[in-house]
Amino acid sequence: MGGYSSEYQISLKSGNVVYEVLDSEKYHAYRIHIFKEKWVYVDDNENEFPVNKHDFSVSVNTKKITFDCVFNAIHGAPGEDGYMQGYLELLGIPHTSCNMYQAGITFNKRDFLSILKPYGIKTAESFYLNLGDTINEDTIIKKVGLPCFVKANKAGSSFGVTKVHKQEDLQNAINVAFKEDDEIIIESFLDGTEVSIGVITYKGETKVLPITEIVSENDFFDYEAKYLGKSQEITPARLNKTQEENVIAVAKKVYEVLKMKGFSRSEYIFKNDEPYLLEMNTIPGLTKASILPQQAAAAGISMSDLFDNAIEEALK
Repeated sequence: MGGYSSEYQISLKSGNVVYEVLDSEKYHAYRIHIFKEKWVYVDDNENEFPVNKHDFSVSVNTKKITFDCVFNAIHGAPGEDGYMQGYLELLGIPHTSCNMYQAGITFNKRDFLSILKPYGIKTAESFYLNLGDTINEDTIIKKVGLPCFVKANKAGSSFGVTKVHKQEDLQNAINVAFKEDDEIIIESFLDGTEVSIGVITYKGETKVLPITEIVSENDFFDYEAKYLGKSQEITPARLNKTQEENVIAVAKKVYEVLKMKGFSRSEYIFKNDEPYLLEMNTIPGLTKASILPQQAAAAGISMSDLFDNAIEEALK
């Protein structure tokens, strides 16, 4: 838990929930904090013991501890972008997240959407910018229209995102996004019902969880709406039969086309009953208030079952 991104505090909350929920009769769980300046095991008295990065082990009072499995609860870098996956895969340590390539692809919004387009997955009109590119506002607006969203390309979905209503606000939104990343994606605004849909591997099968409708009190589903209660999350979503069938089919297809494993939560917006894919999170929030655990509960899967299953799938 932890990580190098702006979302590290949410990750610590998720990690602590997993730690508390796991059955202590079944597992010996250790809280590992991953930060740029330190990788440490934190015991129940908040004592810290350094992690040996050579083999991902910990020495506590001369006793060396190695791990059978890593439960990955890091949102953003380096837990959601492929780095941690690659490291653990090199060491041969099973982990609960998807593989390195899938993590890298889904974390990069433009690559993720580009890979899925040939499979008929609908997405918003988009325009890409790298840091240092010449910015022609007229060209951008002509392609994506107004209002539009300006987002950091390789960051979580909560930071570096601005909804732009007027052309004179575009440059500032671009500056905000470049603070989080050196690549940005500018997308057309889709006006329709927004839903979040969890897909997991459960008991060896791809399982689409009940759908959540997002009704944000803010202009869009931003950090405040997501984590500070400024949104309504309605599970199951108020969709008609066609919408429900369409989004379930698309969500399952995306998960399987990408050869995903573990948890995933994707956001879609409906336009005339057709779901348009916005993005996918592969380490979604796992606190009691988070969307994916709410969806699992609606499907009759307790948090304990959800986390147990993730570990058992990893150990296969």
